Amino acid sequence: MENLVYAIILLPLAGFLFNGLFGKKLPKMLVGTVATAVVFASFIIALSLFFKFEADSQPLIVRAFEWFRISGIQVNFGFQIDQLSLMMVMIITGIGSLIHLYSIGYMATDEGFHKFFSYLNLFIFMMLLLVMGSNYLILFIGWEGVGLCSYLLIGFWYKNKEYGAAARKAFIMNRIGDLGMIIGILMIAAQTNAIDYLSVAQISGKFELDSTIIIFITASLFIGAVGKSAQIPLFTWLPDAMAGPTPVSALIHAATMVTAGIYLIVRSNFLFSLAPTTMDAILFIGLLTALVAAFIGLRQNDIKKVLAYSTVSQLGFMFVAVGIGAYTVAMFHLLTHAFFKALLFLGSGSVIHAMSGEQDMRFMGGLKKKIPITHITFFIGTLAISGFPFFSGMISKDEILANAFGKSPYVWVILFIIAAMTAIYMFRAYYLTFHGEFRGTDEQKSHLHESPLSMTIPLMVLAGLSIIGGFINLPHFIGQGNYAKLADWLQIIYVYDVELAEVPFMTEMILLGLTVLMFFVVWFVVKNIYVDKKKMASPDENYTGWEKLSNRKLYIDELNNATFVKFIEGLGVGGNMFDKGVLKRFVDYIGTGAEDSGRAAKKLQNGNVENYVLIMSLAIGIILFVNFILQ
Repeated sequence: MENLVYAIILLPLAGFLFNGLFGKKLPKMLVGTVATAVVFASFIIALSLFFKFEADSQPLIVRAFEWFRISGIQVNFGFQIDQLSLMMVMIITGIGSLIHLYSIGYMATDEGFHKFFSYLNLFIFMMLLLVMGSNYLILFIGWEGVGLCSYLLIGFWYKNKEYGAAARKAFIMNRIGDLGMIIGILMIAAQTNAIDYLSVAQISGKFELDSTIIIFITASLFIGAVGKSAQIPLFTWLPDAMAGPTPVSALIHAATMVTAGIYLIVRSNFLFSLAPTTMDAILFIGLLTALVAAFIGLRQNDIKKVLAYSTVSQLGFMFVAVGIGAYTVAMFHLLTHAFFKALLFLGSGSVIHAMSGEQDMRFMGGLKKKIPITHITFFIGTLAISGFPFFSGMISKDEILANAFGKSPYVWVILFIIAAMTAIYMFRAYYLTFHGEFRGTDEQKSHLHESPLSMTIPLMVLAGLSIIGGFINLPHFIGQGNYAKLADWLQIIYVYDVELAEVPFMTEMILLGLTVLMFFVVWFVVKNIYVDKKKMASPDENYTGWEKLSNRKLYIDELNNATFVKFIEGLGVGGNMFDKGVLKRFVDYIGTGAEDSGRAAKKLQNGNVENYVLIMSLAIGIILFVNFILQ
């Protein structure tokens, strides 16, 4: 079994090295096949481990070697395979292999084909390192590794300056969160004399409930999660990250990397459960992020930007769940979100592929007959995220809403409004893209075509998962045991029991009925506006009031530029002036002085013996005079 664990993580690394070293000289089909095959092989191996694991199986620790010892802390480089890490590995490699397959068709004409696949394989390797590592330090290596890969993939088309700027923005904003993360890890090591999960979990009982130190540790880790999972205030990098190729958006910014913050908190449940104050902060930040992102998504016209803000909003839902203490529910929504959001991103990529690179929905329309597979799969994804009964998104989101009501009816009301906004912007995107008259150019219309099988097969698989994925963890009111597989599966990883407020059965049925009614009302209203009344999205300059605020993203980027960016740039200009005006001149004066003294000394060294004797005599005289005076 240990060899299988090594194989899971080393296969994508081998794919990265193979394509990185030799891919440029190999046929594109071979490059894409190798890159896809190594990830799919990791998925098959993870699946085999899954079937060997039981819900009550103890963690499997695979120690590769002793890394180092410092201040009494022994740090091993090893991996921990348990119910949580296996779930994440299957998501990463399963969704990842589908996205690799999709990329073969999507990137077929790109000159950097081999480089793109080597980066994708490296990302998978780093993500696996993040979720399989047995301690916080290995997690941090993977954490930084996926940040690097994100930078490389977002800025893949680096000749476009805006894309390069988006990559730098993502890299810098993630570094802010990562600083908090490393502080939290160092504090864990200082307080527990350990950094591996099992040891820290065992020692965590020494912390007092909601003590200052446990709040500080969990808040620091949460700051890292905020950066990686794009929560307020560090969320603006993710919509800009849509500059990368669409498969990158699906892999990194929908299904895997941005969920790392949720994984970190759930993995560290033994710390966060002891810090109710931090949990309340997580709940508030998640709620605020979900609301703000959903509002901004209402009037975005770039199809990928709509999905990007949707991702931020759905991540907010997951943070609300972990803030309540419903860790399993958060992981359940993480899983279903991976299905339908990867589907929607890949579907948008298929639309962009058909539209010869066009991403603005105002210039689309009437595509359902031209690209039928893309249309029906995108529609399924829209239904799933919007809450169509018994689709995956509805079941997982309803669990969050039910637990939120148990926490506070006010939290439920806000989430209910956000869920309605989600349905509004998703159906708006669907109808603007696939219904009505075609609004693009004649040249675009002549080139409209369905994507190749390498792109449509992943769409169909993900569409199927978006429909049935919710049955992995049926709502708790249906029954426990055999009906709640995921809840039973993850139960063993929780060190402390978190008491969730019980919601009466009838109350939950009423809440469920309200969400289903809301879904159909929103569907009817949006269809009436954009299909029956044929309303079109307005040019940006025509928006007023709340629509302008939504379209301009609440002016958050402008606010950040006017405050932080301009301030830091000002510091840079001031530092440059100080460097040139003071430091450079000081160094120049030292250099000039050395040159001048050298020239003066050079004149004395002229080879004239008489001058040497005279200088020696003067020196001896000065020494004698000084000695006489001192006596």
